Amino acid sequence: MTVSLADRSYPIVIGTGLLARAADHTLEVCRPTHVAIVTQPPVARHHVPAVAGSFRAKGIETTLIEVPDGEASKSFSTLQAVIDQMLAARIPRQGCLVALGGGVVGDLAGFAAAIHLRGIDFVQIPTSLLAMVDASVGGKTGINTPRGKNLVGAFWQPRLVLADLDALRTLPPRGRHAGMAEVIKHGVIADPGLFDALEAAPALAEPAEDLLTLCVRRSCEIKAAVVAEDERETTGRRMILNFGHTVGHAVENAGGYHDLHHGECVAIGMVVAAEMAAELKTCPPEVPARIEALCRAAQLPVRIPAMPWPRLLEAMRLDKKVQGDHLRFVLPTRIGEVIIRGDVPLDLVERVCRARGAIS
Repeated sequence: MTVSLADRSYPIVIGTGLLARAADHTLEVCRPTHVAIVTQPPVARHHVPAVAGSFRAKGIETTLIEVPDGEASKSFSTLQAVIDQMLAARIPRQGCLVALGGGVVGDLAGFAAAIHLRGIDFVQIPTSLLAMVDASVGGKTGINTPRGKNLVGAFWQPRLVLADLDALRTLPPRGRHAGMAEVIKHGVIADPGLFDALEAAPALAEPAEDLLTLCVRRSCEIKAAVVAEDERETTGRRMILNFGHTVGHAVENAGGYHDLHHGECVAIGMVVAAEMAAELKTCPPEVPARIEALCRAAQLPVRIPAMPWPRLLEAMRLDKKVQGDHLRFVLPTRIGEVIIRGDVPLDLVERVCRARGAIS
């Protein structure tokens, strides 16, 4: 499939056995003279030999850059370290940066590609479910700051997304569960058929291969279509992809980015948003119940960790969707459709968050 963005369009290739052919696929979209692979140690152990080997077999100079594991790597200090290593290795403007890993690596490496020598090509090779179904597609890159998540970054589209489903076999169970949150999100915002398929799965926490393939394919199709309509969030259409993220990002920020995975926070945020929608009567009461049941089936958390409501609210006020003093939420009207509301009463937000675990 293709993300259609005029002269910046790029393919998404989904399949198996792709890592060993990474260079072949890359050479179809660009001709790098030097490749820098940015990754993290757990991913490097499993996948760097195949990916780096494919480029070296083509005679392409290849530099490996490892960053620490975890969300903490989305920081100014790690970004500087990556850029320093790229400069030391003399990665030229004709070079290419390969993001090999999960969403953290993709966001960080994509931002490094956007600013190195004022921009070089980069390729997304996601190895986590969350990155395959969401983070690798769409060109949003960036880092976190103590004030909030993804507040510093750039829109910088990859030249290629290469999703090798074999890589998911090396994921720990918690990583697979976290990725399923973004799949559930895509069902809620755009595809009731996908949501139904997830509900019908006998073991969503350990999905069968055919269901996993469906999750990746449909999620990429949905996100590609939305990004093609509204690449830089100028019309508001792309904002629907932030369902669950207003509260989810706030939980991540208030928790210091180390207690819960991103997908786990999104699951909590989706349940909270759906409960607010039901209270506002924008959706039937069974909608939040179905979303919560699906999150539980995927072994995802549905309650906010014990954290002070004022800290959570402060983090929500840093959300990029905020207009003036008004929080904006993506709320479901039914499974498969959402709206954006900027008039949700703050007392309702507080009441639902407290009922879900926030404390004084």
